[in-house]
Amino acid sequence: MSRSIAFLLCSLLVACGDSASVEAVADGKRIVVIPKGTTHVFWRSVEAGARDAATALGLEMTFKGPLRENDRATQKQLVQQFIGERVAGIALAPLDAKALVPEVLQAKERGIPVVIIDSALDGTPGEDFASFVATDNEKSGRLAGEEMVRLLGGGGRVVVLRYQVGSASTTAREEGFLQAARAGGLDVLVDNRYAGATIGEAKTAALNLADELRRADGVFCPCEPVTNGMVLAFDQLGLLGKKQLVGFDASPPLVAALRDGKVQALVVQNPRRMGRLAVEHLKALIDGARVDTVVDTGCVLATRANMDRPEVARLLR
Repeated sequence: MSRSIAFLLCSLLVACGDSASVEAVADGKRIVVIPKGTTHVFWRSVEAGARDAATALGLEMTFKGPLRENDRATQKQLVQQFIGERVAGIALAPLDAKALVPEVLQAKERGIPVVIIDSALDGTPGEDFASFVATDNEKSGRLAGEEMVRLLGGGGRVVVLRYQVGSASTTAREEGFLQAARAGGLDVLVDNRYAGATIGEAKTAALNLADELRRADGVFCPCEPVTNGMVLAFDQLGLLGKKQLVGFDASPPLVAALRDGKVQALVVQNPRRMGRLAVEHLKALIDGARVDTVVDTGCVLATRANMDRPEVARLLR
């Protein structure tokens, strides 16, 4: 590459506000991981796993997503931006199962492999995008539902506070929970209310369900911000320890709540593995190799009784 061409490419990259080296763009080593958001502990763990893999494989990785997990427009713009910058591969956790389809198809048309992580996108893995690396969300929801049935002794009333419309991962968890809960004889009082993208919004939504929460014997929350918001609402309503609360994901406040008996169970994913495998898939695809089109990254049910076992404790850190 001549110095003049290199200088021109570098100038274009700087104008786009990106610090990646010209060499990384030119030799197929630059990849990007686009999460749903950047504030929750889950995504920091995904990033850690992805960075470990990128370093080991000699890739230059950018990790960039919307601040809030309801900003579809920003996520779409980011995908478009990185397609325009000719990155070698994209790992994407779509905020909406439908809204990101055009951008992913555009990446495919440009020859950029896309690995979908965490939350499903409409389409067929291996055809519309390269692969899908995520927790089996419906299965994990059923695991939560079965635990609630056990906690309530096969009978009782439950509330499900959903996350937000369009989120495929949490929708699958919610439906899996409801299937198991109803099959186990539980009465579902509420299953059509949504929390929103932040802990504060989730707390407000929970407080708006105060009467139903007081009537309920158990509550299910499908992700980290909703579970955190529910804990705060329970505290304000004086319900901590009086209701069975089954949540999702791990963060320091939730782990402390589990240990203190304020939360009875958490379904915990393996976000580091998710990030690592996403980058490994992209490296293989860049090199022209085949990858598994669907990978379940696994989860465990963490309780106060088992949270110090090594296989559980490592996912709670």
